[in-house]
Amino acid sequence: MNKKSLGNKLITSPYIVWAAIFIVVPLVIMLYFAFTDPSGAFTAENLSHLGKYKKAFGLSILYAAIATVITLVLAYPMAYFMTKLKISSQRMLLLVVMLPMWMNFLIRTYSWITILANTGIINTLLGKFGIGPVKLMYTPGAVILGMVYDFIPYMILPIYSVMSKLDKSLLEAAEDLGSNSFTKFKRVILPLSRPGVISGITMVFVPSVSTFYISQKLGGNKTLLIGDAIEYLFNLGPDYYNVASALSMVLMVMILICMFIMNRFSDDDDGGVII
Repeated sequence: MNKKSLGNKLITSPYIVWAAIFIVVPLVIMLYFAFTDPSGAFTAENLSHLGKYKKAFGLSILYAAIATVITLVLAYPMAYFMTKLKISSQRMLLLVVMLPMWMNFLIRTYSWITILANTGIINTLLGKFGIGPVKLMYTPGAVILGMVYDFIPYMILPIYSVMSKLDKSLLEAAEDLGSNSFTKFKRVILPLSRPGVISGITMVFVPSVSTFYISQKLGGNKTLLIGDAIEYLFNLGPDYYNVASALSMVLMVMILICMFIMNRFSDDDDGGVII
């Protein structure tokens, strides 16, 4: 028994070391800078700067929420459709969904500049019909579109993973009890797929609310999200590390609160089936 316990500790020790180095230590450093001034003295003054960035916080939450909703609306039927196909077709579509994730994040974002620019693909096509050019770049819509495109795989994959494991006998039981397609979806499929939906929402909302590169390239100087503000302050030099760390800490707390609220909806991992 002791040998087994020792073996388990040896197996898990690399993960513990990795978590300590890349998770715990950065958080401690962030908290240190958030509550100190450039000289290292303790202070809470850094939090007084939060009022200057309340608009950036608000826009970040708003854009992330809109992108998450759009992503869910697109991803849910896609995941459901995938489960209805043959296994070989499912694997092929999974490959298509994951393929963009193999490309560099910067390249994927830059590709939308080519598509949305005044001389881009969309405006070139519209010009052939005597329309435009339509201003697509440097707009809130372009930023949200970039979020949806970059993060939609993180919504499709967990929903598909849950849906593909649904017990088919429950669907047959619903049909035997006279449920039509809508009732079967509402009372069986939707409740059972809830854990995947919650997981997908979390995986899309968290990177969306903290992103900065998408907003810089597709939103221009007109769109300042909290991720942009944090990056800008860090780039100004060591004198601004403390304020940037305070903003990062508040953003982290906001994300943790959102994750806690979402997890409250997924306490029952099996969902509730009402037939």
